[in-house]
Amino acid sequence: MAEPKKIMIITAGGPYPWVIINALAERFEGVEVALEQPESKAVFLKRRARKIGWWQTAGQFLTMTFSRFGKRFARNREAAIVAEYGISTAPSRRVPVTRVSSANGDDCLDLLAARSPDAVFLASCRMLSRKTLDAISCPVLNYHSGINPKYRGLAGGWWARATGDDANYGTTVHLVDAGVDTGDIIYQAFLKPDPRDSLLTDALIMAAGSRDIAIRAVEDALAGRLEPKASDLPSVQRFHPPIWTYLWTGLTRRIW
Repeated sequence: MAEPKKIMIITAGGPYPWVIINALAERFEGVEVALEQPESKAVFLKRRARKIGWWQTAGQFLTMTFSRFGKRFARNREAAIVAEYGISTAPSRRVPVTRVSSANGDDCLDLLAARSPDAVFLASCRMLSRKTLDAISCPVLNYHSGINPKYRGLAGGWWARATGDDANYGTTVHLVDAGVDTGDIIYQAFLKPDPRDSLLTDALIMAAGSRDIAIRAVEDALAGRLEPKASDLPSVQRFHPPIWTYLWTGLTRRIW
């Protein structure tokens, strides 16, 4: 009997990535996880400020802080999603996990070299550097909580709802290149937003409704039949909404 194909998933962990990881582990035997450590907030904020300025960065940081403290108010909704979709947000005991410093760390590169995976799948981790990408010889896929290229970056579900673009509420699995979610599309899941969801639960319910495209994309990668495609949607990189935008949208349109 042939050995199972090897799939290395790189992630920073969290509820919605584990929904995707667990779905892949149920379908494939050779799933392993490289769990990267959280990035320093100071490093993250400095990099963001260089890109968009300190004022916008401060507003986004306040939203991130508000969301972190607000998670306790989303627990009932999260529990309802878990029950409705029959998903698990906890790490599966059958999936081997190796802690690495970063997706771009030498220890992660060493792990990839040692395992020689047939496919690499990213789910909520740092962007891969050119050095890391060049060191990987197999297909590299990314699961993204947004419809690319219109909702690249962060909070894609919230931005779709907040701009009245319900038709483009969903997720993407795409090939990875050096840009921010700019690789060619493999599959997309267009979902119907639920008025009960918010910035705190979008990613979870979208993952629950997108497990099939993750599985199909990995199946295609392992079989050598990936068919990447482009999109005619405008390309926009999104960030967390600044606190004033988030609160105004919530108070005036009930979109949180």
